[in-house]
Amino acid sequence: MNLGTAPPTNATQAKERLYSQLAGSLRRMSRAIGQTADLCEHLQVDLHAMRVFAGLDAAKFMTVAAQLNSEEDEKDSSNRKLT
Repeated sequence: MNLGTAPPTNATQAKERLYSQLAGSLRRMSRAIGQTADLCEHLQVDLHAMRVFAGLDAAKFMTVAAQLNSEEDEKDSSNRKLT
């Protein structure tokens, strides 16, 4: 009996079915990893934008605070001159 032409056994069929399931699982996992990589790239872009926004917002707050402090200092010095 030639092994190349032997009819497939239940064990061989089960093995082929399991390899087919494994291949499908690996394809799904590969697709999920690709999507995760894309999401990580988007997250990096969003985090950079947030850093830039936070920096600009902080600069605005510091500018306003400096102006308000300057105005308060001017009022205090003018009040001292009046008294």
